[in-house]
Amino acid sequence: MRDVLDELDRRYRAGQSVGLGTVVGTFSSAPRDPGAAMLVGEDGAVAGSVSGGCIEGAVYELAEQAIADGGPVLQRYGVSDESAFAVGLTCGGIIDIFVERVDQNGFPELRAAIDAVRAEVPVSIATVTEHPDAAVVGRHLLVFDDSTVGSLGSKRVDDAVTDDARGQLDSGRSGTLHYGPGGERRGEGMSVFVNVFAPPPRLLVFGAIDFAAAMARIGSFLGYRVTVCDARPVFATHTRFPEADEVVVDWPHRYLAAEAAAGRVDKRTVVTVLTHDPKFDVPLLEVALRLDVGYIGAMGSRRTHDDRLERLREAGMTTKEIAKMSSPIGLDLGARTPEETAVSIAAEIIALHWGAGGARLTHRDGPIHVDLSSTP
Repeated sequence: MRDVLDELDRRYRAGQSVGLGTVVGTFSSAPRDPGAAMLVGEDGAVAGSVSGGCIEGAVYELAEQAIADGGPVLQRYGVSDESAFAVGLTCGGIIDIFVERVDQNGFPELRAAIDAVRAEVPVSIATVTEHPDAAVVGRHLLVFDDSTVGSLGSKRVDDAVTDDARGQLDSGRSGTLHYGPGGERRGEGMSVFVNVFAPPPRLLVFGAIDFAAAMARIGSFLGYRVTVCDARPVFATHTRFPEADEVVVDWPHRYLAAEAAAGRVDKRTVVTVLTHDPKFDVPLLEVALRLDVGYIGAMGSRRTHDDRLERLREAGMTTKEIAKMSSPIGLDLGARTPEETAVSIAAEIIALHWGAGGARLTHRDGPIHVDLSSTP
């Protein structure tokens, strides 16, 4: 929806109705990702695209119908559907489009969503796209890090979707979730599209070593935008770290300070220090431990850890600042290999993010997931 946000905002605030078609599911070689949107105004004007031109004509007609009667519709186009050839979906993929009328009366929560996107506040828009009760289809729920706006029909549904939508918000990925009609996690019958408006969180991996390569792989898998940074150009190469979004040759402390000054480091950012070399680690940690980030971990043996603590204290770091550091890094999984160590580090990052202890679930009672909305 980002590609039509300006036009949608203008028409919405002017009190107009629009037909909005959104890609909510793709399969095979579909041309657009979930979240891509096309807007049709009451005057027939069009903004955006859902397929790069393949099915826009058909979606245009559905959008006009939605404006006229207000009824949302979920339509699938693909090679298994004869109508796909009629409308020109020749890419060989399958695409699900949800078309709805959007205006101030039917979607009062939208203004808060647009304001959040403008302010770069992470938000997900959850929309019911399928349900046995047609009256439920098209309901919306805005999900923020610590609050919600709107409702999908019941507290049980809202709680289930909120929990999952926050997970998607953290990963920065839009997609469709499936539940039973009453929000049952293992049920069928209700589909909810979660449109995420947040950049992927950053994973900064310092130290171009084999453990960093494994960390880049698991970070990418978890939905992070991964940066590997090392001052040694012979080691910091794209060939060695193909899963990283970027590989930077620079002194770690200088790079981190510059990224923070540019506003590209926030409370979701994860910092992993894997060099276990004091000439790199200590200046870097002096910068990192004074930032408001989600996680800071440093690799090394107990001996390396003790030496690091002493050097940080000598550099003027306070006990409170040093306490933000996870060192030695990771959970106690008995990890040995770079891949196992990356899993250990990722497990600690996830546990700390969600306020969990990292213990085995079979030894625990009560809810599996932490309800962040009830925490202060």
